[in-house]
Amino acid sequence: MAPDTQLAPSIVDEALIQAVARARDALARRQHPDGHWLFELEADATIPAEYVLLEHFLDRIEPELEAKIGVYLRSIQGTHGGWPLFHDGALNLSASVKAYFALKAIGDDPDAPHMRRAREAILAAGGAERSNVFTRAQLALFGAVPWHAVPVMPLQIMHLPLWFPFHLSKVSYWSRTVIVPLLVLMALRPKARNPRGITVRELFRTPPEQVRDWIRGPYRSGWGRFFKGVDAILQVAQAWFPRRSRERAIEKAVAFVTERLNGEDGLGGIYPAIANSVMMFDTLGYPPDHPDAAIAWQAVRKLLVVEGDRAYCQPCLSPIWDTSLAGHAMAEAGVATDAACEWLRGKQVTEVVGDWAIRRPHLRPGGWAFQYENAHYPDVDDTAVVGMLLHRSGDGAHDAAIARAREWIAGMQSSDGGWGAFDPENTHLHLNHIPFADHGALLDPPTADVTARCVSFLAQIGAAAGDPVIARALAYLRREQEPDGSWFGRWGTNYIYGTWSVLCALNAAGIPPEDPMVRKAVAWLVSVQRKDGGWGEDEESYADAPRGRYKESTASQTAWALLGLMAAGQADHPAVARGIAYLSETQGEDGEWTELPFTAVGFPRVFYLRYHGYRLYFPLLALARYRNLRRGNTHHVAYGF
Repeated sequence: MAPDTQLAPSIVDEALIQAVARARDALARRQHPDGHWLFELEADATIPAEYVLLEHFLDRIEPELEAKIGVYLRSIQGTHGGWPLFHDGALNLSASVKAYFALKAIGDDPDAPHMRRAREAILAAGGAERSNVFTRAQLALFGAVPWHAVPVMPLQIMHLPLWFPFHLSKVSYWSRTVIVPLLVLMALRPKARNPRGITVRELFRTPPEQVRDWIRGPYRSGWGRFFKGVDAILQVAQAWFPRRSRERAIEKAVAFVTERLNGEDGLGGIYPAIANSVMMFDTLGYPPDHPDAAIAWQAVRKLLVVEGDRAYCQPCLSPIWDTSLAGHAMAEAGVATDAACEWLRGKQVTEVVGDWAIRRPHLRPGGWAFQYENAHYPDVDDTAVVGMLLHRSGDGAHDAAIARAREWIAGMQSSDGGWGAFDPENTHLHLNHIPFADHGALLDPPTADVTARCVSFLAQIGAAAGDPVIARALAYLRREQEPDGSWFGRWGTNYIYGTWSVLCALNAAGIPPEDPMVRKAVAWLVSVQRKDGGWGEDEESYADAPRGRYKESTASQTAWALLGLMAAGQADHPAVARGIAYLSETQGEDGEWTELPFTAVGFPRVFYLRYHGYRLYFPLLALARYRNLRRGNTHHVAYGF
């Protein structure tokens, strides 16, 4: 593409014009011929390590591939000796146990310096006996810990009625798809083939057979102590459950999984669920060439990234999210998005009635998923962003898809006025205190960022602030604003992400910049700008780190702050000029930005993400929007995103 030369330097600085053009061209180079974008999605050491252990569970070891995964795992080991949950983070015990186990399985000498440092760090942090539930389940599959080290999740859960205090529909989609095949594994207790006989006994401070407190506090509430007592009863009682009941529960679990196998995109489209389905089929005696077992294994393999001498496994694929976000950036830069919109329209889920329908049985499907295919689990966040892109294209061919999306999103609103990502009314908060949920991320309750995206979409396509759906959502957002003026970000890091999302929604809904809610948010964003003109936020802000602050600025978080300020009518604010300067000055000659810190989250305090596309399309969106506002001599952002 030729550089944009239509704007006079007196109106828009020439450096800005060129920065937009370089970023636009860089993003265009990465578009697939059919119109979509897909960038790598990277997590911590856990998923690559689990993939290695899966190969050893099945005895399908590929030495060349595992050697490349070993290169990756060693490259992300922290200076503290263990492995963090995100770039340059603190040691995480569970990730470190899995990474060490995987490297030992690959063939690393336990006495090698990096392995010795890892072992010492793990022992200093409490030893493998203090790792989380999912890690202990992995260890149990290899016979490294007894099965009573894992909280009881009876297979008979499959029989529970909807009214029961625990029901699969009452947990999140990701929990549901991970749990169901895991229930079969926990009931049948297979042992990994483990052909090299790898053990990690050296990672325990107390020999596993002597540990008596696998499940212990600190408890987050009285519910935790209650459920610990229930677990103690179930540990004994499960041996007396009727065999026929277990057999029928296995049949139900297998039926659940096979209905949702989702082709080569896998159960739920996420690695832990897919890997559990692979092990479930293997445990039940399915041969590798059985169609269900084969497609599940193929789905795992689809997540691998192999580049030269290194490889890792992604937690999932993000083509719908990447394409819709990249499409907004390109549209803002003045590039037609016909191919992207056409590709996206073909991915709308209109036939399959997913799990969300348990709470909304009369609602027609009409959403988009995150992955290439995941028809049982579309989400309102992707749906809103896709819907806004289709709408801003102005192509009447998309009208029916937009209308269907509007119907589905409006119907998915929870009773408190907010939206969760995948399910309405997923607010059974007591379930986050069962021993199995030591990660505290079993549920999918409404959040400000997802709610904001839904408001942005509905308002952009014509819903007024007085519309009952919008009015309830705005009331929810007012309640959710933090005392400092920010909003929590569930799916992006963190308060910068949440505040940007809500400010865009408020602008789309017609809330004026003078509204105290907006003014307070603007003041907070300005207050956390860094001296270099950028913004950054630590993943530890999900714990006890200061909100909106980090030791360095990042391109994506700077873009979010700028987009939020511009949505609030602050395009002429000095903070915006400094932020735009930061993006322009840190852009590479190739039009891209470098971003090593993770700026997204799967589960707060448990699982974080680096979207490799965030460093490209969000800065482009911010730069192009600033250029357009300067060009139009206006403070008004016309779109909800």
